Amino acid sequence: MIRLFSVEEATDTILRRRRATPALSASQRAGMRRLFGEALDAPEAVSRILTDVEARGDDAVREWTRRLDDVDLPDCRVPAAALAAAAARLDPALSAALRQAADRIRAFHRRQPLPSWETSDLGGRLGQRLTPLDRVGVYVPGGSAPLPSSLLMSVIPAQVAGVPTVVVATPPGRPDGAVPDVILAAAHLCGLETVYRIGGAQAIAALAYGTRQVPRVDKIVGAGNLFVTLAKQQLFGQVGLDGLFGPTETVVVADAEAAPDFVAADLLAQAEHDPLATAVLLTPSRVLAEAVQTAMARQLESRERAEILVGALRDRGGIVLTRDLAEAVALAD
Repeated sequence: MIRLFSVEEATDTILRRRRATPALSASQRAGMRRLFGEALDAPEAVSRILTDVEARGDDAVREWTRRLDDVDLPDCRVPAAALAAAAARLDPALSAALRQAADRIRAFHRRQPLPSWETSDLGGRLGQRLTPLDRVGVYVPGGSAPLPSSLLMSVIPAQVAGVPTVVVATPPGRPDGAVPDVILAAAHLCGLETVYRIGGAQAIAALAYGTRQVPRVDKIVGAGNLFVTLAKQQLFGQVGLDGLFGPTETVVVADAEAAPDFVAADLLAQAEHDPLATAVLLTPSRVLAEAVQTAMARQLESRERAEILVGALRDRGGIVLTRDLAEAVALAD
């Protein structure tokens, strides 16, 4: 399932795969022809969606959600009561895990040194003043799986920074337009009141331009698929952005004392994001490498997203045997 590589093979094979830019599949190209009447490439398709949302607002958002997600939503905002109801329905163990994660994320970001200051030691009165943005939009991907961790890790830093209004946009998870309970529960845990059930380029456009239902934000943060990333790229300069993110990449550096089950779980947790995800273990221990292979095969049996996992690990993953731990760290760098 996941291959063993030497360092030389790794630099040639894994890095070459990582740098390759995947083209649209035949089914995606067929989808472009169906949606737009011609075989557009992805940037052209995104440009049309952005232009339409800027011109027609909510009507365009509703139409593109219907055409792309097969969901018709006259009102894209999730009722506030639904957030608390989702939290009440959530499995207690999962709810406790979300709370623990939220507490740790908040504690981490509170340690970041971002003070305002001023001095007259340099002549005159100099310094810096850090002012929170008024309104931030968090995009939480959900096309292939609900990712409450993405919500927590984007919303909480904004709250710690003092942003007074944080809103979330996430794709509708079912044909009836419902958002998965775990996403709504995470939003409720953060004290949010506003979640929009829209995804893709139309969600990014609505947050950037503003509509009657979706007021404009000062900055958009959060990862997404190719179309979300292209929408952010094309909106550069019109709204604040955090960055342009590709498929998930994770590297684990471990020695012989690492727990194989933990290493396997870390790799699988990232590889299940996307068939293009890259999950790599760097270790000087062949014993650990083989134990991790066994643990991954065992854990894979209980995973719901086995097809995605197998494809990602086969095509873009690997375990690299290094001469020592220092070489593993150097290769990771």
